[in-house]
Amino acid sequence: MSVSQSPVFPEQPLPPWRRAVLKVGSSLLAADGGGLSPQYAAALAGFVRAVHAAGREVVLVSSGAVAAGRAILQAGGEPGAPMAERQALAALGQARLTGFWQGFFARPVAQVLLTHDDLRNRRRYLNARATLQTLLRHRALPVVNENDTVSVDELKLGDNDNLAAIVAALVDAEVLFIATDIDGLYDADPRVEPFARPMPVVAQMSGSLLAVAGGAGSSVGTGGMRTKLEAAQRAASAGIATVLFNGRRADVLEALAHDRLTGTRIHALRTRLAARKHWLRNAPAEPGALVVDAGAAHALVEKGASLLPGGVVAVEGAFRRGDLVEIVRRDGDGQDAVARGVSQYSADDIRRLLRRHTRDIESVLGYSYGGNIVHRDDLVLT
Repeated sequence: MSVSQSPVFPEQPLPPWRRAVLKVGSSLLAADGGGLSPQYAAALAGFVRAVHAAGREVVLVSSGAVAAGRAILQAGGEPGAPMAERQALAALGQARLTGFWQGFFARPVAQVLLTHDDLRNRRRYLNARATLQTLLRHRALPVVNENDTVSVDELKLGDNDNLAAIVAALVDAEVLFIATDIDGLYDADPRVEPFARPMPVVAQMSGSLLAVAGGAGSSVGTGGMRTKLEAAQRAASAGIATVLFNGRRADVLEALAHDRLTGTRIHALRTRLAARKHWLRNAPAEPGALVVDAGAAHALVEKGASLLPGGVVAVEGAFRRGDLVEIVRRDGDGQDAVARGVSQYSADDIRRLLRRHTRDIESVLGYSYGGNIVHRDDLVLT
């Protein structure tokens, strides 16, 4: 029995969402013999255009640079090829991949190349988030890929699946869409098990589910169902649901644009806000603190406001931009803990901004990361 003859997935509604990450793998983009094919990409792009028309935002995480580069050289990059050769193919193919996606859209397409190091480092994480959010504000379509050319640890099994989950958390997406070449998650590999049963809903990821997931399903992709489930697990911990669907079926994509899923929905463990606040509350803070006046403390506690430079009266320690720091109110000879959050500026920069208005930031520093010292989305009350 073929995969298409296996039991079918029932259609189910999707909850409302405003921003999503769509991950598309090489198996949906690569042409026979190398290069990129519009065979399945056209319907995927149609899905993105439809949700754009509905006022929603999408970040696209796209594989395919190596496949595009292979068509340029007409050789090399086969399985087992030296890493440097595959990285060279990625460098050759990256511009072609971006141009390939631009051909489907009237709005501008922006290339964003990241490594996991960019997203593990808090300062670079903030920079990447600010860039992506600015691109979305300007109605561009960010196309994110690994910076394979310079990354010694990239081009490994399923890397873009996990990258997509990280990007989903980075941009505060409500849902992670992962386009696959099968209809969704089964309780066994439907390619070899004719009676594999579809799993339309997964309430919580488990080790047993990861154990039944197979390896890579194509010669051009770098990931299989296991890495997609690992990505879903990562997204779930960040409060983001994951949707697995068949990116080769135009009817599935058309229904998906209207919030009707034929595939697998993997639930988030908690809300996005709860996941973010949990990290802020429990992650270790850097030594030092931001000392605020009574008015700023009241605004943080009672109004849920961001911390502005005008409310900061002193800075303790030598933390850097992107570090998690304590926010305290000075009370006589002592200090009361108020909150903790991710600082948008270094300690040295904030010392130059004490009591200043937000409009003065760029004239004082020569640059600006925005008007907040700590944004309310990066802050939790203590």
